[in-house]
Amino acid sequence: MPNILQINSTQKDLFKFHPHNLLWLGLSIVAIILDQWTKWIALTKIHHLDLPCQNGIGKICAYSNSIEVIPHFLDWTLAYNHGAAFSFLSDASGWQRYFFIGLASIVSLIFIFWLMRLPKKLIILPIAISLILGGAISNLINRIFFGYVIDFINIHYHLWSFPIFNLADVSITLGALFLLIDTFFLGKKHSTTI
Repeated sequence: MPNILQINSTQKDLFKFHPHNLLWLGLSIVAIILDQWTKWIALTKIHHLDLPCQNGIGKICAYSNSIEVIPHFLDWTLAYNHGAAFSFLSDASGWQRYFFIGLASIVSLIFIFWLMRLPKKLIILPIAISLILGGAISNLINRIFFGYVIDFINIHYHLWSFPIFNLADVSITLGALFLLIDTFFLGKKHSTTI
């Protein structure tokens, strides 16, 4: 049977935050600022028309010219994503906006809570959480204010084309890679529990 003192100690540790982790929140803020800044540049510099989507009732889509950056590989092309990754649920009737706002808000709060509790010795895990958090919050900002996420990076080669994305997506992807590295290569050296 557990000792009452052990239970009280565990409950206190649940809310024990480490001030040094505020630096990691700074990384999230940098990711948010860079993403929002590049989205603003894309909106103001890429010639586009905001018109109703062809297959989405009541939705606005960006119809833009592409600005060639690296011939036959990289373009800046403005697109509004009403769904999630790879335009998942973008054709839904509008409920997905509120679903993704709620989901991103809950996940962001969990990640902030997790990040603030990490011990000082960890490096890879806080980087992973910070990058994912920054990307999620930046895309959340777009969903709240516009109802969609602003994408503009278009990678393609001949007939193949990757879905258009933004720096928040890059931040989330890098964070996920760091999380995998931490889990599979460093996970036995430390605990990653929330």
